[in-house]
Amino acid sequence: MTDTLPGLVVPEWLTPAQRALLVDLAGRNDAAHGDDFLGLVLSGSAGRAYATEHSDLDVVVVLADEAAAARSTTHSPDVDEAVDSWTDLLTVPPFGSEGWWFRWTYAWAPVLLDRTGGALTDAVRRQATLPPEESDAVLLDHDRLDGWVNFAYRALKNDRDGRPLEARLDAAESVPWLLDVVFATAGRVRPYNKYLPWELRHHPLEEWPGEQLLDLVGRTLAGDAGAVRETFPLVRAACAAYDARRGHTRTSDMVSGWGEELRIFG
Repeated sequence: MTDTLPGLVVPEWLTPAQRALLVDLAGRNDAAHGDDFLGLVLSGSAGRAYATEHSDLDVVVVLADEAAAARSTTHSPDVDEAVDSWTDLLTVPPFGSEGWWFRWTYAWAPVLLDRTGGALTDAVRRQATLPPEESDAVLLDHDRLDGWVNFAYRALKNDRDGRPLEARLDAAESVPWLLDVVFATAGRVRPYNKYLPWELRHHPLEEWPGEQLLDLVGRTLAGDAGAVRETFPLVRAACAAYDARRGHTRTSDMVSGWGEELRIFG
């Protein structure tokens, strides 16, 4: 749907009231900032056709740096209007930094308005993707792969030794590490927990059938040692496929480096 402001495209799945709010918001920013108003991005549940009656609109207003410096995020019952400067949008925070958590905000988020000739759209997509070197850093330099093996190994040892609570705690703690591995090997930023089922179903991962992964995650959170064991060969296969694409063997070598300890995975 194209509305009054040239270049503005509003998703058809929104309600008439939501579309009207976005048209008004775009017009207000255009009037206030003119050429410094670079674009709009619709994030949150509404941006992914995943909203409920309790959802508001999460909108990112992208402004030239000087204009953005004079603005801050505003909240209302219907719209959260965040402001991103052009420099901030082009800056890609590395894993573990303060800004890393916000990168998935841009994943699969429709760009409603791009006045930069496509550069804004490219920057939005870049925030939510991991080029090969960054995937290597998440998996290896930040130890997400080794960390998953470690927690999974500890969960299985506790299960073997008759410590069900300890096994469940380690199994549950392994899940965030697993999800970082799953998405980093696919070159994507891990989604927020709320959106994990949505992303797996709407944007499937080649090595991980969505329903199978969700089942394994649920069972692992419940402390099911069998789920941890079932996950291990899938992680190894994902690592082998990732290494083949990268032209190295680093992730497979890291797992193999656990040596005889891997026997516990069965």
